Amino acid sequence: MSYYKPCPSCKEPVLFYKNPTPTVDIVIFSPPEKIVLIERKNFPFGWALPGGFIDYGERAEHAAVREAKEETGLDVELTGLVGVYSNPDRDPRSHTLSVVYMAYALNIQSLRAGDDAQNAALFSWNDLPQLAFDHVKIISDFRCFQARLG
Repeated sequence: MSYYKPCPSCKEPVLFYKNPTPTVDIVIFSPPEKIVLIERKNFPFGWALPGGFIDYGERAEHAAVREAKEETGLDVELTGLVGVYSNPDRDPRSHTLSVVYMAYALNIQSLRAGDDAQNAALFSWNDLPQLAFDHVKIISDFRCFQARLG
């Protein structure tokens, strides 16, 4: 999908494309069956995996490490890719495409809410609160991946 907008300088029409916004989410795993969730300060409210927007010029994996630190206070080591989630309805604000990583915390005792998180906590994946976005599906996919590992 594309559209034209006038150039701010010369007023000539400039072609723009409406594309999904790239984001990251991180499943921070704490054995045996716990994951880190944050409670969002902003809309859409609720509990969610840590994550956020990839900055221009930033690699997705760097964004994941940065967002984990900003929202949870945790230093993480990425251990793999859960998947890429691109359903146009996954975020009620706009169409986003999320690269989802799995990670473990190097300092789980430092878990605390930060940035746009009002709370951060460890949850058993068998007893999760109501989740925002498509994070139920992401966690389910992660659990299947963990089960295959044995």
